[in-house]
Amino acid sequence: MTDCAVMFPGQGAYLPGALAPLAEDEPLVRETLRVLDRAAGRVGRSAPSRLLLDEDAPSLAKLVVRSPADLHVALFAAEMTLFRLLTERHGLRPTVLIGHSFGELVALTAAGVYGLDDGMALVAARDDAFAECPPGEGGMVALAVSASRAAGLLTGLGEWEVTLAADNGPRQCVVSGPTAALERVRAAAETLGIGATRLRVPYAFHHRMLAGVADDFARRAAGLRTGQARHVLHSAILGRRLDGPDGVADLVAAHLVRPTRFTEAVRRLHADGVDLFVECGPRGVLSDLVETTVPGVRVVAPLRRRVGGRSVADALAGACPGALPGAVVSLPPPERNPAPLPRASRVDGGGGPGAGVGAGGDGVRDREAVVETLRSLYATALGYPPEVLTEDADLEADLGVDSIKQTELFAQAAARYGRTLPAEGSRLTSYTTLDALAGLLATLPAQDAGARGAGTPEVSA
Repeated sequence: MTDCAVMFPGQGAYLPGALAPLAEDEPLVRETLRVLDRAAGRVGRSAPSRLLLDEDAPSLAKLVVRSPADLHVALFAAEMTLFRLLTERHGLRPTVLIGHSFGELVALTAAGVYGLDDGMALVAARDDAFAECPPGEGGMVALAVSASRAAGLLTGLGEWEVTLAADNGPRQCVVSGPTAALERVRAAAETLGIGATRLRVPYAFHHRMLAGVADDFARRAAGLRTGQARHVLHSAILGRRLDGPDGVADLVAAHLVRPTRFTEAVRRLHADGVDLFVECGPRGVLSDLVETTVPGVRVVAPLRRRVGGRSVADALAGACPGALPGAVVSLPPPERNPAPLPRASRVDGGGGPGAGVGAGGDGVRDREAVVETLRSLYATALGYPPEVLTEDADLEADLGVDSIKQTELFAQAAARYGRTLPAEGSRLTSYTTLDALAGLLATLPAQDAGARGAGTPEVSA
């Protein structure tokens, strides 16, 4: 039996209409969403199914600014629905559950510590605690260095108010603190050639500035019913496995003020024998982090894009054939016009984003898959967290990517898909988002055989 960790991502995992194709051929999805819609209504929240079944629902960037409560309810519902599908429908048997930031609250519910109603109430309690604390002068900055190097930078600058918020991987961390101090850190990092991106969040999450909110959240959560966990839980915030009610209370109290040490948690689980990591949520944010932290480990992100039931089953089977008892039974018929999961070859050890996409093939026409490939390519090259690169984020205005770097990266993307840049060069001033660039790629002509044979630079992701 393969030791398997199921991972629950945080805010960056939202994908509009993430469950739409899956709901068409998996009745369990709609059944679970109906339960979660009712649970959301009981705590005064909008039904999450409207965001998860409509591919034209608001984007992550819009929800972060306009309706964070809706975003959090949708994340909780998407992850709980997929967890139920993986465990009840496909027989996945987790060895341990682990969450990242907001995902730790979902992991508590998936483990059975909270029922669905109380888990939804826990999410609402968190947002209600923030409602009593208007956005202050605080925020977060992503740095393209390890947590230890970031600590050295902060010490050298004497910026004691800025602290580590998330250790995501060997070359990625996030710091948080007061706005003015964060800006000094960001500017110093850029001067040193370190990628530094101000995240569009209204608070300094995982920082002592939120101590008052954390106390209010803990007080509200104390009134919710808890039960015995059915799965082992490892907390990246506490740095240990949870051991009963006291451990749960400790995690809730620490959730908003202590850093998420995801890198350390992944390495520890791997050292303990976990060699399969399954991401239980839309996109593949945590899967990418795991692969950079423990190269060669098996990962699977069933909802890296919007897919149906067959693709989810194939992703699990490809990651660990024969290791999921009762995993694939009475599968629905194949989807109409099925498309492979982006980066599916990463699961079985070969290729990368765009692998197997031949020049002149139809891969470039799958706009959603192309956006995901661009996201991975650009995030790696720029040192940005993938969740920052939303499909509608302006590369220059929002992320500070100059036109020269944009041209260089787009040339790499065009070469990867076997496309020829326009004769006048790759002036991209009118194509400033990943979605727009994906559309541009689809209009470019295929390279001829001679050009393809010359080879193209490889960008890991």
